[in-house]
Amino acid sequence: MKIYKLKNFTRGWLVGDFKPSVIRTKKFEAAVMFYKKGRRDPAHKHLRAEEITVIISGKYKMNNKILKPGDIVLLKRGEAAEFYCVNAGQTVVIKSPSVIGDKYLILNGQTK
Repeated sequence: MKIYKLKNFTRGWLVGDFKPSVIRTKKFEAAVMFYKKGRRDPAHKHLRAEEITVIISGKYKMNNKILKPGDIVLLKRGEAAEFYCVNAGQTVVIKSPSVIGDKYLILNGQTK
């Protein structure tokens, strides 16, 4: 048995095709993420991966929809999302497949 500390992983990402990781795989990515109230992530999309976000605690706004504990969001390939933390909390995020660089910011309606 080996024990890891979440703080030693980049932004909570602990499984995927990157270092450091608990399990290195191209099949999927997994993260445990903690958000402070007021945190905003700019709109972005993935062209190769689908993404699942599980709301564990807190309250969030994604694409003008309010999300609470127990909600699960599926973003299909190419579907854009923006994220705002209304109340501090925690999420679990799973992306499949694990593709380095598959995050495209959307600025002024343009994919970057």
